Amino acid sequence: RNYPRISGETGGKNFHLLHVSCDINHAVASTVRSAFEYQGQKCSACSRVYVPSSIWPEVKRKLVEATNALKVGQPDDFSSFVCAVIDKTAFDKVTGYIAKAKAEGAEVLAGGTADASVGYFVQPTILEVKDPRSVTMREEIFGPVLTVYV
Repeated sequence: RNYPRISGETGGKNFHLLHVSCDINHAVASTVRSAFEYQGQKCSACSRVYVPSSIWPEVKRKLVEATNALKVGQPDDFSSFVCAVIDKTAFDKVTGYIAKAKAEGAEVLAGGTADASVGYFVQPTILEVKDPRSVTMREEIFGPVLTVYV
């Protein structure tokens, strides 16, 4: 009944695979930290999550609540959890992937907006897709975007 804790490199598309027996609060906290810490600009960032439909309503509610509670701001404000992405190139890439996902029919559950007026800020974004082969499930984004497949 116990599963080993493992870590593996998945080409910049790290994932969480939730089981129906998981501790949902722990899974949500771990996913949010992994996906949005350092604006998702780290090799170990969780960029996709697979969730069984039987637990999805509770996971969805808690994941969206936790993500919406994250403070986005300047790095010298230590209450900020998410800051700007590194530069305009990264900003354009991340916002481009969000636009591609929307065009493919992804539902934006949280975030999905960005502002480059003072820094390159992308809101922590959660996308729900119906196709496990959608662009944000396959391609490395390197930004604050988490894609969910139920």
